[in-house]
Amino acid sequence: MQRRLMRRQSARCCCSYSTLKAWLPILSWLPKYNLKWLKMDVLAGLTVGLTTVPQALAYAEVAGLPVQFGLYSAFMGGFIYTFLGTSKDVTLGPTAIMSLLCSSVVGGQPHRAVLLSLLCGLIQAVMALLRLGFLLDFISFPVIKGFTCAAAVTIGFGQVKNILGIQGVPQQFFLEVYYTFHKIPEARIGDVVLGLICLALLVTLMFMKSSLTSDSDSTCSMYARKVVWAVATMRNAAVVIAASLIAFSWEAYGNHVFTITGKTTRGLPPFRPPPTSDTTANGTVVSFGEIVKDFGGGLAVIPFMGLLESIAIAKAFASQNDYRIDANQELLAIGVTNIMGSFVSAYPVTGSFGRTAVNSQTGVCTPAGGVVTSVIVLLSLAFLMPAFYYIPKASLAAVIICAVAPMVDYRVVAKMWRIRKLDLLPFFVTFLMSFWAVQYGIVGGIAVSGALLLYSMARPQIEVTDHGVLVMELSSGLTFPATEYLSHIIHTRALQVSPPRSVVLDCSHVSVIDYTVISELRDLLRQFKLREVHLIFAGLQPSILKVLLAADLEGFRHNHSVDEALQMESRNLLDD
Repeated sequence: MQRRLMRRQSARCCCSYSTLKAWLPILSWLPKYNLKWLKMDVLAGLTVGLTTVPQALAYAEVAGLPVQFGLYSAFMGGFIYTFLGTSKDVTLGPTAIMSLLCSSVVGGQPHRAVLLSLLCGLIQAVMALLRLGFLLDFISFPVIKGFTCAAAVTIGFGQVKNILGIQGVPQQFFLEVYYTFHKIPEARIGDVVLGLICLALLVTLMFMKSSLTSDSDSTCSMYARKVVWAVATMRNAAVVIAASLIAFSWEAYGNHVFTITGKTTRGLPPFRPPPTSDTTANGTVVSFGEIVKDFGGGLAVIPFMGLLESIAIAKAFASQNDYRIDANQELLAIGVTNIMGSFVSAYPVTGSFGRTAVNSQTGVCTPAGGVVTSVIVLLSLAFLMPAFYYIPKASLAAVIICAVAPMVDYRVVAKMWRIRKLDLLPFFVTFLMSFWAVQYGIVGGIAVSGALLLYSMARPQIEVTDHGVLVMELSSGLTFPATEYLSHIIHTRALQVSPPRSVVLDCSHVSVIDYTVISELRDLLRQFKLREVHLIFAGLQPSILKVLLAADLEGFRHNHSVDEALQMESRNLLDD
């Protein structure tokens, strides 16, 4: 008896620990942590940290927020993801797409951006707890590609004004294009020259990194390649530091040649609840409900896009490095990161493809590398904020343009044209509408994709062949949208001809059927009986046969295969 109780207690403990490990993935790798992993995680964390700082500053510009908000958003993810994340490679933080979406919803208002982070995090965490990750499957690849291409163009062109050093350009894309070209005569020579040099350096270093090969015999060559790889990997930090030193040297002599970032808030952000109301410039208090109403559709689009971007990245690197992720656990990690980030003045974040790639290439072993990255960001906030005063906006613009340029994947259009031309419709709807408003582009693309999906359900492929008896092969499941179409085909090809003809319905590909279809089949069987011909079902799967038998359809006949049905019907015709 005592042994039995001990076994039960042991089983309960094992079950509880397994459940705890599922919610806290850190417990699965922390007991095995060793010195080798620590070295690799520290190296990867430092490398990603030096990439994160300049990118975070630049993405805050895209979001229309003061640059320090980029850093506020860049450190919480490393700590939270270490405990809750299931991918060793993913790094959470500000990204170009999330910054653009944030800008379109909050219009450069920091308090609203922080509140948006809280609300997005709550939506994402609730989705994770309710296991609603499958909803992301309804956002098709053409919609994602259309959005990312449009976002890249929007973000990239939005930085041209900073390369030119011009002011007073509106945020709306079409107005932005017009005023950017209209104000070209006002361009500042210093910004233009520095911006173009930064772009040239970044592109050169990027190509140097991609052209590195591993086939070399000499130690010197191997060492040189490592140096080039390190410099090219940290190219953003190197270019921004160099540009800042140039700007500082000119400013020290009183020459205001470049447009610089200017004064930033020093020190770490205070840990406090996000604001639930706002005050306008004229002193009017805007309530929580009014703010949420102003967010509109962005409150649905931003959490979804954040989840989609991060999970796509996690799946890609899990496949590349041969491990598995838990999609719902990833949702929870992003949600908790955004919730906790709102307490340190962060705006919504997600997984970054570029920084995750750097993390993976540097050889990170566990999510603990994110802690080192977060510490780098915190040290920058604590000690380097005065130096950020001299960062030229043209150098940050160059960093952003080089970061988003690879997102414009023009080759995907040719691939879709070859594989399925109809996929170009949601792609172009999303692409074009995103220039009007990014959230409308995503919603429009999803609506078109949904319409195409519903159309394929309502108009399934039905192949009709004549073997003396008509054979109709259904290519997919039978659900209520397809009922009318199936009935129309059967009536026009079999019942309304003279004389009426029997039909063998090949259901070997049918795995789903619903009540509406069964009601229509009951009516069709009655019509066939009135005309003294037969409707025979063939190749029914056991689950479908069970449903049809339970429906007690009058005149229902079925055979294991089409050939068997044809033979039986031929015998009936001979008997008649």
